[in-house]
Amino acid sequence: MGKITSGASRWRNLLTWFDNEAAVVNAAGVPARGIDWPRVLPFVAMHLGCCAVIWVGVSTAAVVVAVALYALRMFAITGFYHRYFSHQAFRTSREAQFVFALIGATGVQRGPLWWASQHRHHHVHSDQPEDMHSARQHGFFWSHIGWFMARENFATRLEHVTRLMQYPELRFLDRYDALVPLLFAFTLYGTGEALAHFAPALQTSGWQMVVWGFCISTVVLYHATFTINSLTHCYGRRRYATRDDSRNNLWLALLTFGEGWHNNHHHFPGSVRQGFFWWEIDITYYGLRLLAALGIIWDLKEVPTVMLHARRHRAPQ
Repeated sequence: MGKITSGASRWRNLLTWFDNEAAVVNAAGVPARGIDWPRVLPFVAMHLGCCAVIWVGVSTAAVVVAVALYALRMFAITGFYHRYFSHQAFRTSREAQFVFALIGATGVQRGPLWWASQHRHHHVHSDQPEDMHSARQHGFFWSHIGWFMARENFATRLEHVTRLMQYPELRFLDRYDALVPLLFAFTLYGTGEALAHFAPALQTSGWQMVVWGFCISTVVLYHATFTINSLTHCYGRRRYATRDDSRNNLWLALLTFGEGWHNNHHHFPGSVRQGFFWWEIDITYYGLRLLAALGIIWDLKEVPTVMLHARRHRAPQ
C-alpha cells in the first residue's frame, strides 16, 4: 500500500508542472516542507538553455528581441504583478488587467495570484521568522532562489487575494502557470523561423530566438527580480526606520526599473511610485504615468507628503 501511495504522490507531483491544483499536501492540508526537487528541473533547464548559445550563435535581431522582452516583462512584473496586483496602487479595466497579467506570466514567475499572495505575506511578516524569503532569517541563498522551490511556498495564499480570486481568467493563469511560458517559447520559435525564411539578412532562426528571447532574457529577468528579495535587504541606504532590513539601492533600481528603492517601498507600500523624489529614477513609474495619460490606468496613489518625512533616520544609514 505504501508503494502505491508513494507512486501516486510522485505522479501528482509531476502533474504540478502543468496543473497546480494537483499539488501534494499532507493530512493537515499544508504542502509538505522542503525543496520540491522535481519542480527545480524546469528552473535548471532554463539556465542550461542559455548554454545553447554556443550552437545557435548570436545576431543583432536576437539580442534586440532579448533586451526588448526583458524590458517589457520587467515592466509587467514591477508595474502590474507588484504595484497593481500586490498593492493596488492604481486601478485599471478588467481587459488591461488580463493583458498585463498575461505579459507578466511570460516572465515565468508563476501566476499573478500566487505572486501577489506571496508578496503580501512578505509585507505582513517582513524579515520576521514567518517571512519566507528573509535573508536575515533564512540566509542569502534561500532569500534569492531557495524559497520559491520549497513545497511550503508552492500554493497560492488565497487568504491574501480574496478580491482577485473573483476573476476566473486570473485563476486560470494561476492554475496552469506553465501554459503561457510554453506558448511564448513556441511563438518565439515560430517567429525566428519566419524571419529566417522571409528576412534571411537578419541571420536568425527559431532556436536562436528561443535561446536569446526566452532562455537568456528570462534568466536575466529572474535574477534581476530576485535581487529585490535578497540584495535590497542587505546592501544600500536606509532613509526610513522601517521594522525590517529594507534598503534603497540605486544600481538595483536601474536594473529593476525602480524596485531598488526598497526602503521607500517598505515605508509606504501603497505608493505607485517607489522613487519618492525626483532624483530617484523609477522607470516603471514613468511607464505607468504614460498608461495613465492614455487612459489605460487611473487613480494612481502617490505617497502622502507627510509620509515623505515621517520615521526618518536622523543620519544616513
